[in-house]
Parts: sequence; structure tokens; C-alpha cells
Amino acid sequence: MHVAVTGASSGIGEAIAREYAAAGASLTLVARRLPLLEKLAAGIGRASVFACDLSAPEHAADWVPAAESALGPIDVLVNNAGMQIIGPTAEVDVARGDALLNTNLLSPLRLARAVLPGMLARRSGAIVNISSLAALAPTPGMAWYNASKAGLAAASESLRGELRKTGVHVVTVYPGIVESEMSSKGRAAYEENVGLSLQPVGKPPALARLVRRAVEKRQARVIYPAVYAVVRHFPGPTRWVMDRFTPELKAGAPKAAETKRS
Repeated sequence: MHVAVTGASSGIGEAIAREYAAAGASLTLVARRLPLLEKLAAGIGRASVFACDLSAPEHAADWVPAAESALGPIDVLVNNAGMQIIGPTAEVDVARGDALLNTNLLSPLRLARAVLPGMLARRSGAIVNISSLAALAPTPGMAWYNASKAGLAAASESLRGELRKTGVHVVTVYPGIVESEMSSKGRAAYEENVGLSLQPVGKPPALARLVRRAVEKRQARVIYPAVYAVVRHFPGPTRWVMDRFTPELKAGAPKAAETKRS
């Protein structure tokens, strides 16, 4: 099995790569930070690495032909690379916001488009889109990020329905807070309060196992930590809570909380 993971240099992407490597898969690892990819590849076995900045959608799929030449057709594409900006919307740099939309939404769509013809021809394959709980519970102070992840989730859920009779499966993943550089910087952008401190925090390896099992069992989605599943079923109360109990942003949040999972 050939599994391609974007944003594989750290955090959730690295954990998914390690999970699939332990299961015997061949890996294509894609991210901006080539040294981290090479270090990961050296420790997991059969893997190819490609440095790619997914904030440029027109080049997002440039690596696909070489990856398939090296390891065969891509059986599982994991769209994990992401970028987050937290801060007052009126102060966010527009160019960085555009880069976020490119990385989080447009490039995953380009990559899905690149691998789908081959998967459809083979009548097998899976596309995993790492969205966010922010798609179900948009958080104040994260307008650009919320929009990108909601867009990716909507595209992913609709694509699953479109492909349900083709042999190609789509999994939409909605992580809540999961230990990573991105989540740490994101939480640091908000003032501390009791609600924030009590929120469940997941572990990347645990999420990675759930993702692999969802692909194997052809599950529609993964919401992790599992307690957050209530958010999907009760959007009205969730919106009320988010609007009233999200902590205030700290001063300088747009610059402090810009992070990439790529």
C-alpha cells in the first residue's frame, strides 16, 4: 500500500506516517521542511520525501508523478498540511490569509483532483481530509481558519457521497485540540480561563490509529477526542457556547499565533 501524507514533518502528519509505516505501508512524505522529512523517512523504512509549499496551489500536485513512479499508484492520500492564524480579523494580513486558504483548502482540492482519476480507474483508494473541529464549532478570532476548514469539510463530505459507488472512499477528520506546535501556539493566543483549561486534549498517535482504522473500515468521519462528537449533533447550543465563553484574545495574537502544519 502506498500512502501519501502532506504536512508529514511533525505533529499529526508525522504520527499518521508512523502509524502507516508500522502497518507495512510505503510512504510518500510531503512538507516544506525537507530535513525533518528526511529524518523521519530514515527511521520508518520505505519512504520518499518531497519538499513542497502548499500555499502555492498551482504547484501542489507537482510531486505526484514522481511519487507514483517511485512507489506505485497512491492508494491513500492524507491531506493534512495546514496553516492557522488566530487574531482579530480586522488586523490579519490579507496575504497571509490568502496563503492560509491556499494551504488548507485549495491545495487539498488540487491534490484530490490529481489522484482521483487513477483511483477511479482502479476502483479503489481513499482520500483522508484532515479538517478541524473548527468546521463544526467556528471559534471567534479564527475567521480565516474556520472558513478554510469548513470549506474542506464540506468538500470532503460531499465527495464521499459522490464517490460512494465507485470503490473510492473519503474520510473527513475533525480533530479538536491535539498536542502539537500548532495547538500550543493557538491556545497561547487566548487569555486563560477555566473552560479552556478543562478542554480535552488528544494525542497524535491515538488520532493516527483512528484515521487508519477509519480507512480500513470505510468509516465516513473521525471526531477526536470523541467527546466532541456532540458538537456535530447540537450546532445551535454549540454556537451559543462558543460565542459567549471563548476566551478573549491576547494583544498581538495575529503574529503570535500564525503556525503551519506543513
